[in-house]
Amino acid sequence: MKVNVRLFASLREIFKSPYLEVEMPEGATVADLVEVIREEAPHLGRGGRFHVTINKDFVEQDAALHDGDEVAIFPPVGGGQETKKFRVTTEPLSLDAVAGLVTAPEVGGVALFSGTVRGVTGDIDTEYLEYEAYTEMAEAKLAEIGAEVQQKWPLVLDVAIMHRVGRLEVGESAVVIAVAAGHRDGIFDACAYAIDRIKHIAPIWKKEVTPSGDFWVEGPVDETSPPVIEV
Repeated sequence: MKVNVRLFASLREIFKSPYLEVEMPEGATVADLVEVIREEAPHLGRGGRFHVTINKDFVEQDAALHDGDEVAIFPPVGGGQETKKFRVTTEPLSLDAVAGLVTAPEVGGVALFSGTVRGVTGDIDTEYLEYEAYTEMAEAKLAEIGAEVQQKWPLVLDVAIMHRVGRLEVGESAVVIAVAAGHRDGIFDACAYAIDRIKHIAPIWKKEVTPSGDFWVEGPVDETSPPVIEV
């Protein structure tokens, strides 16, 4: 059987391609596929951590593969309904525009969070960032986060999340979250929850570009993260 593999961030650079078509025997699992890929790129080595999805759902390494599956492999990340409110875009983000997506007559408060590009992080001077996403899945995960927010905070009336990809200069917004409710109670906490979840489950990565070189930044991995495959 053949599986279609999509690669992102550091893996895409290692293979110099975002796509691979891999022939696998019947009954093969994700662990078997990861081993085949590692053998095709010996310089990948072992000790790395990656998430794997099959047809846009996170899976464990013992998940079975089937002919025609789309398998995505990507480092830890640091569609759904109403995609216009949950979108990955290359365009600059506007706080007013995102707030406008959740404004309505019954809304009495809108909390906005804007994650911007820092120029200095500890002893690292950043010239600019490059963001990359598995767009279709990322938009679905942003919508999923919006649904989680409304489940945890029932008084929240609406949520919008926009994330930018491509090259971002210092001071530009990388992500904007808007949470709307009839009153202010809970909406600040809801914004904080949403940005934390984005860093854990949305397949979006950033590359730091500094005067001395560049590197991909991996997101956090803990008990709330999707399954991680060790290679």
